[in-house]
Amino acid sequence: MTDEVAAPRLVQQARESVAAGAPLPVDATRAPRPAVRRTVVDSWARSRSFGVDPEHNCPPLRLAGERLGAARAAHPLAAVLPLVRDLLVARVGADGLIVAVSDADGTLLWVEGDHTVRGRAEDMGFTAGAGWDEAHAGTNAPGLALAIDGVARVAAAEHWVRTVRPWSCSASPVHDPADHRVIGAVDVTGDGRAAVPAVLALISATVAAAERELLIRRLTDTGTHQSAPAGTRLEVVGPEAPALVVAGRRVPVTPRHAELLLLLAEHPEGLTADELAAAVDERPLDPVTIRAELSRLRRVVGPGLVESRPYRLVGPLDTDVAELRRLLSAGDHAAVVDRWAGQLLPRSVAPGIAVLRDRLRAEVRVGLLRRRDAALLLRWADGPAGEDDLDVWEACRRLLPPGPDRDRATARLGLLHRELAAG
Repeated sequence: MTDEVAAPRLVQQARESVAAGAPLPVDATRAPRPAVRRTVVDSWARSRSFGVDPEHNCPPLRLAGERLGAARAAHPLAAVLPLVRDLLVARVGADGLIVAVSDADGTLLWVEGDHTVRGRAEDMGFTAGAGWDEAHAGTNAPGLALAIDGVARVAAAEHWVRTVRPWSCSASPVHDPADHRVIGAVDVTGDGRAAVPAVLALISATVAAAERELLIRRLTDTGTHQSAPAGTRLEVVGPEAPALVVAGRRVPVTPRHAELLLLLAEHPEGLTADELAAAVDERPLDPVTIRAELSRLRRVVGPGLVESRPYRLVGPLDTDVAELRRLLSAGDHAAVVDRWAGQLLPRSVAPGIAVLRDRLRAEVRVGLLRRRDAALLLRWADGPAGEDDLDVWEACRRLLPPGPDRDRATARLGLLHRELAAG
């Protein structure tokens, strides 16, 4: 019999020995490759001392409804949950696994991932609000990680309680960056893939990123702003670098962040990472790159503006694009021309931005042509959006009275026709 077949039997024998208070089988701990790891044996012993029944045990439901919602809102990991979703849930959820985030007492606050697997996990009590510390659920990865303050993986038969043994899991504790105390745990649960080293490495990387994010927030946040302040505005129309205007103060943002914020503002229903990747680059772009960029964006705009699954704006954000549309709807074309200082993100080559740029320019252009105001048309034609527009210059020539402005329109039309013929 091979070691791969014998190991589950030896694990079972060792677990039953611990449950009965008997010595471990010699084969279970024989070097150099013992069938049962010492951390698991110690966890079994603690589970037995806590009185957890290995045959008939169900973890207690500690929180539900409003109490669960209040606990989630108050917990520090709520601020980094979007990052956990981006880096972990989005990856393992697609593979039929689920992710749980607990508090320091082992109470599961969030359980997300594959919908079908979540439903099956609920049958064993693995659900938001349930207590999965060792004292109430026996040996399991999140409970073990909290107990030893270290990474843990528990594969199938290593679980103390019979109903949990069809499952495997890996987990890591999360620490407060200020005093290094344990504040919770992040766990992946599912079939045997959930306990492989690669998954544990992914969890560890996610936790490290979450702890760094908590540290950045601790160093930069005053704790008074949990969402974007009312009146926050994105400025993207014109030659100046894009910026967020917050409480009257202009804060520059990177061109990529401006693209992402504008795309989300224009799609209130939300966009997936794949959709955003296609909207910002003509080349195939790894959605992981977008998730990482959005995580950086959250550090700039705060935790209360951008949510995930799908990515969407959940805080108040006005844009100068939306303002131009409001002015057009109100028929205030003079104000539109006043505020049009240049093209929308003129240096952006993102496909989604190019579509928005052309659409906005067309909306303004059609409104001005319909209004037939010669002075406004000429101001538009003199700007970057209308300087090469034959129809606009032709309308200027027809509507302007005889004089220098009409002569200029005629000359410009002649030049454009010659360029068109030469091209």
